[in-house]
Amino acid sequence: MKLKDLMTPNAECCEPSASVTEVAEKMRDQNVGSIPVCENGKLVGIVSDRDIVIRCVAENVIEAPAQDIMSTELVTGDPEMTAEEAGELMAEHQIRRLPIVENERLVGIVALGDLSVTNAADQKAGEALSEISKPA
Repeated sequence: MKLKDLMTPNAECCEPSASVTEVAEKMRDQNVGSIPVCENGKLVGIVSDRDIVIRCVAENVIEAPAQDIMSTELVTGDPEMTAEEAGELMAEHQIRRLPIVENERLVGIVALGDLSVTNAADQKAGEALSEISKPA
C-alpha cells in the first residue's frame, strides 16, 4: 500500500515564528505528538512533544519560537513510497512520525499507527517501535 493511501493529508503545521505555546495547543487540539514547521508551504522543521520537553521544560524556557526548538534534520517520505519502505525508514532513523513531502511541500504525515493497517508494514512498524523504544 502506498503512503498516499495511508497518510493524514493536509497535516496541521505552524510557522517558524509560532510560539511554543501555540505549537503545544495545536498538538493538544489535533491530538498529535508533533507539528511540522513550514515556511511558505515548504517543510523546514518539526516540533515534537519531546522537543518541547528537552528544549523548553528541562531548560526552564517558558516561551520560544518554534524555529528555536524544532528539529531540522528531517527524514521525509514520498507519497509513492510503500508502507513497508516507510516502516524501514522509520525504524532506521528511530522516528514515530514521517512527514510526507512532494515537490518540497508538505502533503501529509504518517505515524507508526498508520502503518499498522497493512499486513506487510505490520512487522516493520513493530520493529520500528522496538528500535525507537530501546534505552539509549
